[in-house]
Amino acid sequence: MDIGIGLPTTIDGVDAATVLEWARRAEGAGFSSLGTIDRLVYGNWESLVALSAAAAVTERIKLMTSILLTPLRPNAAMLAKQTATIDRLSGGRLVLGLAVGGRADDYEASGVDITRRGRVFDAQLAELRAVWSGERGIGPSPARAGGPEVIIGGTSDAAVRRVVDHASGWIAGGGGVDAFAATATRVRDAWAEAGRDGRPRLLALGYYSLGPAARTNADAYIQHYYGFLGPVAEQIAQGVLVSDAQVRDELAAFESAGCDEVVLFPSSPDVSQVDLLAAARG
Repeated sequence: MDIGIGLPTTIDGVDAATVLEWARRAEGAGFSSLGTIDRLVYGNWESLVALSAAAAVTERIKLMTSILLTPLRPNAAMLAKQTATIDRLSGGRLVLGLAVGGRADDYEASGVDITRRGRVFDAQLAELRAVWSGERGIGPSPARAGGPEVIIGGTSDAAVRRVVDHASGWIAGGGGVDAFAATATRVRDAWAEAGRDGRPRLLALGYYSLGPAARTNADAYIQHYYGFLGPVAEQIAQGVLVSDAQVRDELAAFESAGCDEVVLFPSSPDVSQVDLLAAARG
């Protein structure tokens, strides 16, 4: 199983030097991917811009949106051009995790009707492929034939359908191994029923915080980022991996459940967190 690491670009006050050093250090430590989490009405860095910066200072590590809230970017042709450019810039390392999200404030700020987000997303997925394949005359051509790898997030029936129709796999947006396993089974079954070759790639994300201030940093970050969820934010905070043993146990559990890659996101922007996670994973 591959192990990726999130960029600290959702953590308040992170600076450019830290993000670039984090990317370099993550590649040096052998992580499989650098991930980003997407929001609009929040102080996070925009995902595609952040990954472009990371692409410029790395050579091997994959660059993953995990996930990008696609309907917030309603111009699918422009999105296809942007992502094809990053794919070329990075030598084909872009992995696009895509989903609809559900925060009303994000949709209001973007001028997109939240009740139509599923229909918008379906149209975007088709348009992205059309542009990447050269059907629209919009360049540049992606480094990877047919466009970047696409994975879909979400647990609805529509999300599972989109995996089968448009993607190479699915990513769990948190919730632990049990939540991953339940939807992964549905994805595998739908994939087989549709007659697709091979098997879907299955991914998951989680959170970690290591070192002397592990619990303090985890609680502060999760409460800030997920505060809009009320008491649920505390439940998420309790699920943050705060010891080497927890990291190893969680990774082993995901691997046993058939996960192909886990991306762990930090709760602190201190670049030593890269080294601490590298040591903890074994």
